[in-house]
Amino acid sequence: MDKPTTIQEAMEQMPSSFQASKAGNTNASVQFNLTGEGGGTWTVKIADGKCETINGPVDAPTTTLTAAASDYLAMVRGELNAMSAFTSGKLKIAGDMMLMMKFQSWFA
Repeated sequence: MDKPTTIQEAMEQMPSSFQASKAGNTNASVQFNLTGEGGGTWTVKIADGKCETINGPVDAPTTTLTAAASDYLAMVRGELNAMSAFTSGKLKIAGDMMLMMKFQSWFA
C-alpha cells in the first residue's frame, strides 16, 4: 500500500490495513481532531472485528487525538515517532490512553 499524501487518504486506507485479530474484541471510537492545512475531524470506529472511518465527529468517543494534520500524516508515513510526538506535545490524547498505546499496532 502506498504511503498516503493527504489526511483523507490516510483515513480511507485504515479499514483495508486493519488487522482484526490484533484488536481482539475491542469496541471503541477514536476521534482525530487534526488542525491546520488539510486537517479536519475524523472518527475511526472499531467494533465486531471491523474498522470504519467516518468524516466527522461522533458523540462520546472513547479517545480523542489532537495533532496538526502535517504531524499526524508524518506519523502515518513513519517519518515521526508517535511517542516522541506525544512527549514533545505535538500529539495530545484525551480519554483511554491505553487504547491509543495499542491502536497503532492494529494496522499494517
